[in-house]
Amino acid sequence: MIWFEATGSARNGGSLKRQVQAFILVFLAQIIHGQIRYSIHEEMRKGSFVGNVAEDLGINAKRMKSGGARIVSGDSSEYIRLDVDKGTLVVGERIDREQLCGQTSPCSLSFEMIMMNPMQLLSILVEILDVNDNAPFFTERKIKIEISESTLPGTRILQESATDPDVGINTLQGYTLHPTDHFSIKIQTGPDGSKYVEMYLFAPLDREKRDNLLLTLTAVDGGDPQRSGALKIHITVLDANDNGPIFMHPIFKASVTENAATGTVVTTVSATDADEGPYGHVTYHFARVPPDVAELFSLDENTGKITVTGQIDYEKNKQYELGLQAKDQGGQMDSTKVIIDVIDVNDNVPLITLTSFSSPISEDSISGTTVAIINVKDIDSGKNGKVECSINTKIPFAIQSSLKSYYTLVTDGVLDRERNAEYNITFTAVDVGTQPLSASKTITLRISDVNDNAPVFEQSLYSATVMENNVPAVSVFSVKAHDSDWGQNARMSYVLIDSQFNGNPISSYISVNAETGAIQAVRSFDYEQTKSLEIYIKAQDGGSPPLSSNATVKISILDQNDNTPQVLYPVQTSNSLVAELVPRSADVGYLVTKVVAVDVDSGQNAWLSYKLQKATDRALFEVGLQNGEIRTIRQVTDKDAVKQRLTVVVEDNGQPSRSATVNVNVAVADSFPEVLSEFTDVTHDKEYNDNLTFYLVLALAVVSFLFITCLVVIISVKIYRWRQSRVLYHSNLPVIPYYPPRYADTLGAGTLQHVYNYEVCRTTDSRKSDCKFVRPCSQNVLIMDPSSTGTMQRMQSENNILDEPDSPLEVSLLEFK
Repeated sequence: MIWFEATGSARNGGSLKRQVQAFILVFLAQIIHGQIRYSIHEEMRKGSFVGNVAEDLGINAKRMKSGGARIVSGDSSEYIRLDVDKGTLVVGERIDREQLCGQTSPCSLSFEMIMMNPMQLLSILVEILDVNDNAPFFTERKIKIEISESTLPGTRILQESATDPDVGINTLQGYTLHPTDHFSIKIQTGPDGSKYVEMYLFAPLDREKRDNLLLTLTAVDGGDPQRSGALKIHITVLDANDNGPIFMHPIFKASVTENAATGTVVTTVSATDADEGPYGHVTYHFARVPPDVAELFSLDENTGKITVTGQIDYEKNKQYELGLQAKDQGGQMDSTKVIIDVIDVNDNVPLITLTSFSSPISEDSISGTTVAIINVKDIDSGKNGKVECSINTKIPFAIQSSLKSYYTLVTDGVLDRERNAEYNITFTAVDVGTQPLSASKTITLRISDVNDNAPVFEQSLYSATVMENNVPAVSVFSVKAHDSDWGQNARMSYVLIDSQFNGNPISSYISVNAETGAIQAVRSFDYEQTKSLEIYIKAQDGGSPPLSSNATVKISILDQNDNTPQVLYPVQTSNSLVAELVPRSADVGYLVTKVVAVDVDSGQNAWLSYKLQKATDRALFEVGLQNGEIRTIRQVTDKDAVKQRLTVVVEDNGQPSRSATVNVNVAVADSFPEVLSEFTDVTHDKEYNDNLTFYLVLALAVVSFLFITCLVVIISVKIYRWRQSRVLYHSNLPVIPYYPPRYADTLGAGTLQHVYNYEVCRTTDSRKSDCKFVRPCSQNVLIMDPSSTGTMQRMQSENNILDEPDSPLEVSLLEFK
């Protein structure tokens, strides 16, 4: 413990000379749990030096300033002020020791100083030393006493005391009486150490010689300079009254509870007088009672009953001493005193003061981190002033007692901002009185966030679809991740993880919006090339270091009806004609041929249906709606035309639907010569018309090409000649037309090679997209060559590989020589 003392005294008219003396008594290494003591004189001027706290603690004044040192508690903060810049304590307001402490000695101011970073709490005690600034004084300036002339020497005439608010040597030290020819005084000391005077008659009185006496009783203190107060005593000498009043007890003792109601009887004093008549009638009066005490009690002068008339507060005064006198009508009197003890009741609730508070605190704070410091006081005494402090339960905090009446709130568990972003902590202080009183104070503690939670997707695997032939930049899907953290730690960004798809970076197919997580197509997809793809998306927060998580998105390409059916059989050519032979003896349901088509789309977009659009005789043939089989629907007769032409429409089931048409030539005959002439004429006519159209178009194209070529050559030559006219001779350049190789007008022979081999494939089910290659079947096929002499060959395959009789397929090898 460290104790610093500053003393001062007043000399010559109240001037104060300040002297500071420092005495180091004991030093403890743990200053945080110690106490510094200083002493100063009262009545020092504002701003006077009290003590150098920084020097006494062995720290730099800058440390106090950076640590935010401040006085945090005590009712005396107005009297003592901390100069943070110098690290010293100075007088804040003029201090009157008597007003502050009364007769209590020693008189001291107690307060605490706190510093942060790290948190330190220091208790400081400043003792206020008394100066002789008050003179002794009597309650009354003059009194009148009547004394019988028959009063015997040695009789006590008066008991009186003066009051001096100072203490120690500066308080009341003695009394003097003048004159002393008939009376003398004795100085007595009461149980509480106060001095009072008793005046005795030591020489007989003779009323006939002198009926009035004037005495001066002077009270002096021991200060330097000495101060004094006087009491004028007027004595009237009466005729003889042989007996005076006598109290039953030299000292009366009583007790009263604080806050006692007005009119409460404290005690009753009594005195007896052996005389009769007026000399035996005793009255009671207060003597030596301070004015503030006289306001609290009243005395019935006839009965001696003392009652309460004011508010009694144990915390202000624990004991009262009342001086009483009993007088008879003859002027004789007796004195006594009543000591009244005040009994404390539990009438003050604890006072909770928040000294220091740190909010917010990080959610990763370790257990034992200091959050707040509180001060709890109860000005009651004994068990009524003993206080127990607690906080609400089921929270990760604990309260610990540090210094006297100080409690520290610390963390006691793991903090998680995501579960509790703030805590309402209630301090409850309860005294242990008979009827306990309590007080509470609630603080709100906020928890600051740290990046301890990674983003979490709503799903680990997402499924999305996009229609093929989409517009680039179209929105495909959107992913969303959540982060339980807050602020920057919860700010989300989405990243497409690099990968390869079909040998290309995945970013060339898909992009992801970093802010919203929206997935967009970079290019247009084709279902026939890409049916699905998987991408991986990373969600990353904005913390330091950042945390992330991944999700998989499977994108399926939806088929669109963007492909028309393709007819695989019969093969359509412009130079040859394939006809299916139907004998006239064919029955109903005779299988003529089968139209085979495929659609590269999928699903219902690839479901094909077959319809007969046109026919030479619609009553003779029908087409299977699902399988494309052409069958007879009635018996073939001789009246039916040899040449039958059917137009079949192949249509898919998409929305909107797409279709293709195919022409099927059917020859109704039992032998080849019957149909030769019919198909030869048709072939020549058709071929002639086709060749005529072809050559007209070709001639127009050649003429246009030659015109453009000549125009370009002429312009080029003109430009060249103009540039070379100054250095070169003019010359005529022939224009050589350019003819494409193998160009010839073959009049029906065509420009194609003479030999072509065709391989035809079909599907086993038009609803599926896989193909099946087969060998020629045993179907009758007519091969017509318009440049031949009209002979007809009949070809029949030796093998039939069709295992399904309901799904025949004709495949022909056509050869033109």
